Amino acid sequence: MTSQPLDLVKIPPGFWAGLRGMGIDPRDIACKARLPLPLSMEPLEVSTAQYFAIWEAYSDLVGDVSAGIVKLTTAYETALYPPTVLATYHARNYRDALKRTVRYKQMCPPEQLSISEEDEFCTIELEWQDDGQPGPPVLVGITLANLLELGRRGTSQALTAASVDLSHSLYDAQALEAYFGCPIRVGADGNRMRLHRRDLDRPFVSYNAELLEILTPVLDRSLMDKRQSGSVCEIVKWILKRSLTGGRLDIQAVAGELGMSGRTLQRRLTDEGTSFKTLLTQARQEQAREYLADSSLEIKEVAFLLGYEDQNSFYRAFRQWEGDTPANWRAEHKSS
Repeated sequence: MTSQPLDLVKIPPGFWAGLRGMGIDPRDIACKARLPLPLSMEPLEVSTAQYFAIWEAYSDLVGDVSAGIVKLTTAYETALYPPTVLATYHARNYRDALKRTVRYKQMCPPEQLSISEEDEFCTIELEWQDDGQPGPPVLVGITLANLLELGRRGTSQALTAASVDLSHSLYDAQALEAYFGCPIRVGADGNRMRLHRRDLDRPFVSYNAELLEILTPVLDRSLMDKRQSGSVCEIVKWILKRSLTGGRLDIQAVAGELGMSGRTLQRRLTDEGTSFKTLLTQARQEQAREYLADSSLEIKEVAFLLGYEDQNSFYRAFRQWEGDTPANWRAEHKSS
């Protein structure tokens, strides 16, 4: 499998089907964007400039940018999404879904997403691979709205954002505030949305472990192909984190998912100054902190989720990492 050039963007067939469902003729979009009409059901590959032209055409056809954002976000059927997006709707919880979104967005330029958690908020930043070519306002709004819609559909709860910042000032802020359920600040220094951190642990009613077991390795291999020249540490750690519970945690199993031999993977990791054992420890330590932050999980459950055969083994490992017991660490960080 060869990597898709970073310059190209895939438009899935479901996008055109979604437009038809809204009463918009794809031929009108193609005509305004000066693109050939997509007649087949194969994904259409376009340049970044053409991709932006498609969204500008959509914006012109719907007239009201804010209405166009809300209409497409809420009307688009989940079943029409490509695998990179569909996998997020079947995640374990909202946090897992957002992390998968950020990760697999790397295969769908030109948008770039980053996520951070601090205090009671989770902040999602939207940037562009080419800083000199920012995306059209409608695309910014739809990208952020889809992230909130992901949580609403996954949890079946009417979630709201804490705040939304938009760099463009072409929006009907009131209409968007009604959808996001929070204040909208236009003319900001960037595009971002803050979510309530408490919502991230909400389980997804659409969680499908069997489907994820099929989709995740395929998507991870595709991502690896796209980032052949980049670091393999992150993707190995990602695979380890989702394989801790009842999974095979040896280098051969992980290498097999990446389509390479164990020797090749170890050589790649050595070139990057790390090892499989180091990444496994890091994956367990990071997941331990995340699980312990969830007060609904008992410590013995955390030990199981991390792949330990008994609770004592987890206790010994955690003491080496944090210099304290899991119970004390949880109590200290809960109070802080």
